Amino acid sequence: MSRMVGTISRGVRAPIIRSGDDLSQIVPASVLEAAAEDGFSVRDRDIIAMTEAIVARAQGNYASVDHIAADVRAKLGGETIGVIFPILSRNRFAICLRGIAKGAKKVVLMLSYPSDEVGNHLIDVDVMDEKGIDPYQDVLTLERYRELFGYTTHPFTGVDYVAYYADLIRESGAEVEIIFANDPRAILKYTKNVLACDIHTRKRTKRLLKAAGAERVFGLDDILTAPVDGSGYNEKYGLLGSNKSTEETVKLFPRECQDLVESIQKIMLEKTGKHVEVMVYGDGAFKDPVGKIWELADPVVSPAYTAGLEGTPNELKLKYLADNDFADLSGEALRDAIKAEIQKKDGSLVGKMVSEGTTPRRLTDLIGSLCDLTSGSGDKGTPIVYIQGYFDNYTTE
Repeated sequence: MSRMVGTISRGVRAPIIRSGDDLSQIVPASVLEAAAEDGFSVRDRDIIAMTEAIVARAQGNYASVDHIAADVRAKLGGETIGVIFPILSRNRFAICLRGIAKGAKKVVLMLSYPSDEVGNHLIDVDVMDEKGIDPYQDVLTLERYRELFGYTTHPFTGVDYVAYYADLIRESGAEVEIIFANDPRAILKYTKNVLACDIHTRKRTKRLLKAAGAERVFGLDDILTAPVDGSGYNEKYGLLGSNKSTEETVKLFPRECQDLVESIQKIMLEKTGKHVEVMVYGDGAFKDPVGKIWELADPVVSPAYTAGLEGTPNELKLKYLADNDFADLSGEALRDAIKAEIQKKDGSLVGKMVSEGTTPRRLTDLIGSLCDLTSGSGDKGTPIVYIQGYFDNYTTE
């Protein structure tokens, strides 16, 4: 009889990781202990994934608000700077903002509306329409924003991020002015020195600013790209992907970790004789249907992965086959016909009707989303995820 179980995603517990810990030993040991305890066997093409958080913690990749301030001051001049398009997050941006404000005399904070880049809403879109505001053209002062929309709070956190960010800037010793706009060039009426804080649109934002005459343009990905007074750093992403560690420090996105995933793959092969795939994952790439928040606040879902996780799925749509090509079949005849079709699929199915509706996303983004949902972000204590059967299909026995 055919195997009845397909993909399995298991959260695997591990020790609390500290700076200097050797994940190339800890991760395989944790997986093998879980396998022995839970009674599963390691198989070829299983996937081991670990959160970016434990990788960065093992690397000791932290920075303080003073480190951030020093780099911001050096790169943007320390006078009036425009800080544009930050996401609304106590975890992701608030501590970064403390450091940014300490590196300037005045911050002109420009917030996108009706929501930030990842879907945290400042205002209700229906109310915005009722007020006759055009988010593509209208630039609002803080006074005009309050007049139109009052004091709104985030539906999940209860925080008025406009007031919260203004207070953070003042507490850090800088003056603050707040405006609301969606064209990055609007900030140039206030200052020519700009820090773009958007994540996935940052390249376009910086390009538009430079073309419009900005003098100093940097993104969060340009801050702490090298150590400052012994700080952590990320040469590729800077402050992007950082998380709050304490009220005065952030944990940065992990630095180069390709060697780590390949080392774990090698150790698992030595210990089990099986070739597994390994990846580091951060935020998943999915959208909450209630809060409208897009989860991906990291610059990428996976900063490092083994070669077998490159590419996109190449799958047939079973319900399409059942409802079209084999609509006159049922039972074992239908099963056998579909299995035969899967077995003969050849090359890329992109653009072919029989693959329509399958997910056209990178494997690492799909698997990273599965891992993020499995491990959660709270107290589950499972920073390692072990996935089996992901590459199986209906023909796998």
